[in-house]
Amino acid sequence: MHYMLSAPLPDFAYRLRAARIKAGFASAADACRRFGWKYDTYAQHENGTRGIVRAADTYAKAFKVSPAWLLTGEGEGPTGTSDAFVKARRVRVRGYVQAGHWSESTELPEDDQFDVPIPDDIAFSGYPLHAAITRGPSMNKRYPEGTVIVFTHALETMEQIEPGNRYVVERIAADGTIETTVKLLWEDENNHLWLLPESTDPRFQEPIAIEGNEHDTIRIIGKVRYAVITE
Repeated sequence: MHYMLSAPLPDFAYRLRAARIKAGFASAADACRRFGWKYDTYAQHENGTRGIVRAADTYAKAFKVSPAWLLTGEGEGPTGTSDAFVKARRVRVRGYVQAGHWSESTELPEDDQFDVPIPDDIAFSGYPLHAAITRGPSMNKRYPEGTVIVFTHALETMEQIEPGNRYVVERIAADGTIETTVKLLWEDENNHLWLLPESTDPRFQEPIAIEGNEHDTIRIIGKVRYAVITE
């Protein structure tokens, strides 16, 4: 089986985050306070929505890495080596995500479980990584069926959820059955949070209120870090 890696963020954003954490700053806000940077600008750089070409020298000096490493992965990284970001790490695929499928468990039979390789990003070196394979078309605009979703668990990272990110989500019905899916977290103009499918299938295009409803309960399981497409 062959794999093609698709990271939700540009590589430079992962390297910037890794450099910040390795430099001893637990959050982007901590680094901004220390160096007097505008938080909104830095956050856009670290989440990959803005490039860092103009800011690379500033960040490199602050985090004690080379500008080239931040931009391309070549040069001196946080560990003093040029390949710190690209070493492989293997994650076990133990379950599946599938909208519209309710069951008591979403764990794959042991014989169907397998490993996928991802970059050994030092930003996640302190956390276990989890993986599940997608079934069905509920997120096929972003993740074709068979894509492996690699995620960190919310209870292990203790990160606050943020609109604009994709999360593994459980809906728990009154009878105890579970539907596990991947959704985009979106905030409307009234500051209400919604879970958005990204699908070409009309059955999976309605937003879901994160508060749930009288029939089911919503639980955020973890934040998507990588998507691995099997070929």
